[in-house]
Amino acid sequence: MDRDPEPDISAYEPEDVDLSDPSLYLNRELSALAFQRRVLHEALDERNPLLERVRFLAIVTRNLDEFTMKRIGGLKQQIEADVTETAPDGRTPEEQLEAVHETLRPMLATQARCYRDAIRPALAAEGIEILDYDDASAAEQSELRTYFEESVLPTLTPLSFDPAHPFPFISNRSLSLAVLTRHPNAEDPTFTRIKIPPNRPRLVQFGNETRYVLLEEVIRANLDLLLPNVEIVDTALFRLTRNAEVRRNQEVAEDLIDMVEDVLEQRRFASVVRMELSPDADPRIRSALATQLGLDEREIYDLAGPLDYRNLAELTDLDRPDLSLDEWTPQPHPRLNGRRQQSFGTPDTSDQSVFRRIRDGDILLHHPYHDFTDTVQRFLSAAAEDPDVLAVKAAIYRTASDSQIIQSLITAAENGKQVAVMVELKARFDEQNNLEWVRKLEENGIHVAYGTVGLKTHTKTALVVREEDDGVELYSHIGTGNYHSETAKGYVDLGLLTADRDIGRDLTKVFNFFTGPSLDEEFRELLIAPVTMRQKFTRCIRREAQHAQAGRPARIVAKVNGLEDPAIVAELYRASMAGVDIDLIVRDICRLRPGLDGISDNISVYSLVGRFLEHSRIFYFENGARAEPAGDDDWGEPEYYIGSADWMTRNLDYRVEAVAPVTSPEIQRQLRFNLELVLSDNRKLWEMDSDGEYHQRYPDDGERVISAQDILMREALKAGRSDDPAAGIPGDYPLAGELCVAGNNSRQAASADTRSESEITAQTGDQGNAASDADTTDEPSEVTDGGKSEEILSTYSSRWYVPDSVVYDYAVRTPDGERRYLKTKAGVTDLLERLYSYSE
Repeated sequence: MDRDPEPDISAYEPEDVDLSDPSLYLNRELSALAFQRRVLHEALDERNPLLERVRFLAIVTRNLDEFTMKRIGGLKQQIEADVTETAPDGRTPEEQLEAVHETLRPMLATQARCYRDAIRPALAAEGIEILDYDDASAAEQSELRTYFEESVLPTLTPLSFDPAHPFPFISNRSLSLAVLTRHPNAEDPTFTRIKIPPNRPRLVQFGNETRYVLLEEVIRANLDLLLPNVEIVDTALFRLTRNAEVRRNQEVAEDLIDMVEDVLEQRRFASVVRMELSPDADPRIRSALATQLGLDEREIYDLAGPLDYRNLAELTDLDRPDLSLDEWTPQPHPRLNGRRQQSFGTPDTSDQSVFRRIRDGDILLHHPYHDFTDTVQRFLSAAAEDPDVLAVKAAIYRTASDSQIIQSLITAAENGKQVAVMVELKARFDEQNNLEWVRKLEENGIHVAYGTVGLKTHTKTALVVREEDDGVELYSHIGTGNYHSETAKGYVDLGLLTADRDIGRDLTKVFNFFTGPSLDEEFRELLIAPVTMRQKFTRCIRREAQHAQAGRPARIVAKVNGLEDPAIVAELYRASMAGVDIDLIVRDICRLRPGLDGISDNISVYSLVGRFLEHSRIFYFENGARAEPAGDDDWGEPEYYIGSADWMTRNLDYRVEAVAPVTSPEIQRQLRFNLELVLSDNRKLWEMDSDGEYHQRYPDDGERVISAQDILMREALKAGRSDDPAAGIPGDYPLAGELCVAGNNSRQAASADTRSESEITAQTGDQGNAASDADTTDEPSEVTDGGKSEEILSTYSSRWYVPDSVVYDYAVRTPDGERRYLKTKAGVTDLLERLYSYSE
């Protein structure tokens, strides 16, 4: 029987603040480009190893290509449909498109300069040369000409445009050479397009040396062999990006597979939304391309350099450890590797089945620190082979082209188990791969659902049904990342393996929806979009505001990929104005403006960009955990959640998503450490200003460098190798402080600060967050500014101090011996007045 619904909580409504004011919201598209600037910074940052900078140069091209295809393509469609509705920030589609072009153009120019002025010379200094063709010796040019004639020329197909030939089709993201030629005695030149063949090495190597010439340069220098008996008037490299936003009405599609195949075909011929072109192109080349492709001037990007940097990633495979990051091999999980050690926990060398170990207690997986094959793949492989397993169900959004996950599901079916799989055909840019898997699964007699009308299935979940001595047990995996073995090596994701029966029952309902007629609207544990998730998150935010209004400590920490939903942003603004302390770790898109006076001055926004793509979602609501409940109060335990959903409208309203509560104190402690570690990072973390600009945090002189991803790699190694019960429990890293608390131990956490400050300092190290008494004597005068604030700070000078913290600027001692950490002076004065002015 499902639980009674939780009572609604009214929103905190501040006076004289219009939360629909467009000035309170950042533009989605420009926020996405701000993230790409942070990615580009990794290529610019000389602190990174050289080949890591090369890798990010390639990543930027791929990311900006996808942005252009999806976001610029979508804006153009809105403009063509005469959409004039404004975004939450007040911009029309036309205004957004103009701003996007103005922002994107200098970014691409910076990328080109980075390659030309920094990366390429630095590579040459290390003996890795990318030569201009003319810089090769005569003997080398002869060698290249022979290579061209024998290995490249036969693959080329010159396509001319003249009265006898139509303008050629030019595929998306293909690199091309435009050539103007003139026949003897002809007055006008002829336009010819030559596609740089993607099936030939882009970096043409000289023997075994690390010296290269780009393939397009080899082709350009030997055009006389391809186009004989004509004059080569001019050449120019160009590259097109086409719109990916092509749709067919799903409501009228006879078959979803037919619809997806039709979309794939349309995408090949979709309209061009951007052209990158050599800056010195002959005006006749420019004019021919612009006219035939229907481009206006703002859609043409004049860029010096190779135009496409994706192939440069091949250089990262060179055996140059001196120019690369240390290699990382994902580690086995201690709980699944013969040691009972809960990620960073306690060991047990007993040898048990994966299902017995899950029954012993929930297991938190953390990729790429934990090996995907040894954890998630092992879970499903065990299910496929175990004679006691009755059924296996999985939701696949993206998976590898050689997916062992799919093979395990096929094996399960072959072994007589009931297998049901949801494969999302509409996963953008993975449609073709997923179509192939659907066909293979169906050929093996597996029940396959491949989409729902009006919703995209984004949940990353699996369910195993097993017959055991005491009845049927349900084993669940709830993840933040795809069932993709390759991306699991480079994406930071979390997964929960649990035998919690309520979660298993909730998942059963979700999988029944995939193959059945409707989605249940009542769940015991899981937050499911689009039916319960928005309401639950809204309630959690409002509950924190309620705690703050009652004078209790109130805190929210959320780690997401995107924060775009205007309603959630407005709720966070209300919570901030109510006094809730909020930290948001948002990888890319963020509409919220932190630090707005009187509105979001209790909110900070951060973004972590490192060697791995941050992809995990964690939600923490303190729920009065640092205050002592009385009587029948139903609060006092913190709430942690992980799952597939971001705080974006599409995730909350238009996708099937699953977010799971984490109730194990041990796993809560791990999530707590993860959040606090990221907020303490001073190597890869960025902080947003109220205008949407980001600034990277740097360690002060002599300060210890804290890189969250590096520390997590080291901790995973320690946890996998040590028999120490405390292995992997970080104690030697100066973190941001007790930002979060864990369940069941919340009372201890609340009372921890009643110890003497010397005791706290001894435990946390001299860079801990508690200040000594000496710290409080002179510091207060630095933050007073006259008037009432100065009077309050002066009156209660013994009640507050400046802690040694990278997150908090102030700390207040409460009457019951606790400490409250705050970010703003306004927060300090307000709290001091509430705590002491009425009691003294």
